[in-house]
Amino acid sequence: MTAAIEDATVDPLEASRKRMGAMLLFMGIAHVLVPKPFLKIIPKALGAPRFWNLLAAAAETTAGALLLSGDPERRRLGGWLALATIVGVYPANIDMALKAGPPTSPYAIGAWLRLPGQFPMIRTAYRLAQA
Repeated sequence: MTAAIEDATVDPLEASRKRMGAMLLFMGIAHVLVPKPFLKIIPKALGAPRFWNLLAAAAETTAGALLLSGDPERRRLGGWLALATIVGVYPANIDMALKAGPPTSPYAIGAWLRLPGQFPMIRTAYRLAQA
């Protein structure tokens, strides 16, 4: 009796989908359970930081759940929502870096490095939306 051996290779896009889905789900929950750090980075010009924080939480949680769905159509929708969410919160990341000042402390360095670090996430979300 011989057993069929399945291909053990992992589809990189599938792995990215699972990672992004889990990360967005985690971050969405964190927005609700530990809101203080998120409230601090919402640009004052927007006003109503609690509203924006909860909106981000809802978008991230929904995008994460859709990306982790078994339905390909829902996963694509999750990719589009992830893309919109990541782009939508980018102004808060810019504001955070500006408030942190010159990149001379570990926090400020992290805030400034976060800005270009968002672009691979945007590209991945776009690829997931197209899949």
